[in-house]
Formats: sequence, structure tokens, C-alpha cells
Amino acid sequence: MKLPYGSGVNRWQHKNVPGYGDAGEAIVESPKVQMIVFTGSREVGSQIIQSASMLRPGQRFIKRTVTEMGGKNAIIVDSSADLDHALRDILYSVYGYSGQKCSACSRLIVLADVYDAFIDRLKEGIASLKIAPATDPACEVNPVIDKNARAKIEGYLEEAYKEGNPIQVQEVGSLSEQGHFVPPAAFEVEDPDCRIAQEEIFGPLVAVIKVADFDRALELANHTEYGLTGGVFSRTPSHLSKARIAFQCGNLYFNRGITGSIVGRQPFGGFKMSGVGSKTGGPDYLKQFMVSRTVTDNLMRQGAAPLSAEEA
Repeated sequence: MKLPYGSGVNRWQHKNVPGYGDAGEAIVESPKVQMIVFTGSREVGSQIIQSASMLRPGQRFIKRTVTEMGGKNAIIVDSSADLDHALRDILYSVYGYSGQKCSACSRLIVLADVYDAFIDRLKEGIASLKIAPATDPACEVNPVIDKNARAKIEGYLEEAYKEGNPIQVQEVGSLSEQGHFVPPAAFEVEDPDCRIAQEEIFGPLVAVIKVADFDRALELANHTEYGLTGGVFSRTPSHLSKARIAFQCGNLYFNRGITGSIVGRQPFGGFKMSGVGSKTGGPDYLKQFMVSRTVTDNLMRQGAAPLSAEEA
């Protein structure tokens, strides 16, 4: 909002207002709001972008929007990868925070040469995960955020049994009565266009796809509407160089997990359907909140007005 204050001088004074639910909708539609920053689902984010583009009575500027709308993030495991190292970091990338991070891995693309050996490790790894309340220091897989999230993930689990073959599904047992727990699961799929391989689930469920070579792995990694995070486990320099150029995501990680970016070191953000705006923590982020102005003064003018009493 543009508000006058000071000694007769007009300055811009900004007020930050959080919004949730109906309040958020009212804020987006208000002609007094100049900029909207949103983190959430693609569905809501695209509605905000559409609504913000409409001019409303009393509006005197075009609203800016910065959105972060999630991902369908892939990790590639090639034939030269250290499988034990890869398994450790993949388990955390998929199941840490019960998969409820926009950067979490939800697609595993594994080359055929190491597929069976990696799947054996993955089965054992999932079975060993400690499912517990978040207050338990030993917890590795916590409950999801609420009953709506649980119902959504359970719906995708039902779909997974139709679209793929279960690699490992660890049951939560009596914990289901203590909170919104869902089983950490992995399913092998053949169709890269199936729902569990394309739609953001936001839960501890990963689709695993076997491929013949690294080029096909990169092709499938990019075969999604999103472009947030991604990873490659490989000890082949040519594969890492190729992925550096061709892997379409905002944050790409080699031989480490794909969650846990550090502000200032790994500015975070994506493109495609993952968001609009500069990466959080990056050098251009603050500029989105600023207005560029240019003031030009003719220094060749003749004479100058005398100083006022206040200026003197």
C-alpha cells in the first residue's frame, strides 16, 4: 500500500499480511494488495495467479505473484552408484518427514544393471524404518499432518496396488489408532504416465521405474509437469556432466539426498509447474519485493536556489 508519512514526503510503507483459507482469498482479491507470496499446492497457486491477474476497481498497480507449488521429484541411480550410500540418502529423501516436503523424492529411476541389487536393499531399508510419534527420539517416519492428508495418501496407496507391484509396504499396526500414520511404501511401475508416477502425493510413497540406460533415465526424470528438485547417484563423470545440463529442476543434487537445502548455499526454488519467482535465499529474491526507479538530474543548470532555513 502507498501511504503518506513524514514531513510532507510521500514514501512507500509496506505491511505484510498472512492469509489462510477465506482470508487468503480476500487478500488476493483486495485492490490494496500489491504482491502475493504463496507456498502450497499447484491447484491453489494457479488459482492465485489467475485471480491476481484481474484488475479490480480501485487497483492502481499490477499485482506481483511469487509461488512455490511443489514437485514430483526424481532420483536416478545409475550402474556405477555406491548402492549402500544411495540407499541411506534415498530413504531419508523419500520418507523423512513422512514425505511431506515439497522437495521429497517421489520417483526412483534405477538402471537395469543394478536394479535387482538396489531393490533388495530398498526392501530391507523400508522394513527397518522406525515408525513412531514425532516426539520419540528414535522416530524415522512420523504421522502426516492431518486426517485429510492421511485420506489422500491412503487413496493413492489403493491406486498404487492397481498401477504397480508392491516392493515393500510397512504396516503401521496399532499406531493407526494413535495418530495420522500411513505406511511407508514403494511400488514398481512400468507406465511412467500412471498417477503415482505423475501426481504429487505429498506422502511416504515412491514409484520405482527400471530403465535400460542413463539417457532414458534423464528422459523420464524430466517427464513430469514439475521442476523442483532432483538427484543423481553416480560415480561416472560423464553422467554427472550430462545431468548438470539436461536434468530439468531448480535444485539438483549429486550423490546426496535431495531435501534439506541451506539458505544462502543452495537457494531453493523450481520452475515449470513448481513455481514462479526467484529462488528463495538467492541473490535475486529480495529484488522481487522492490520497485526500480531512475532519477535523472541536469547538473548543467545555471545557478541554484538558496538554502532554506531548515536546510541551512
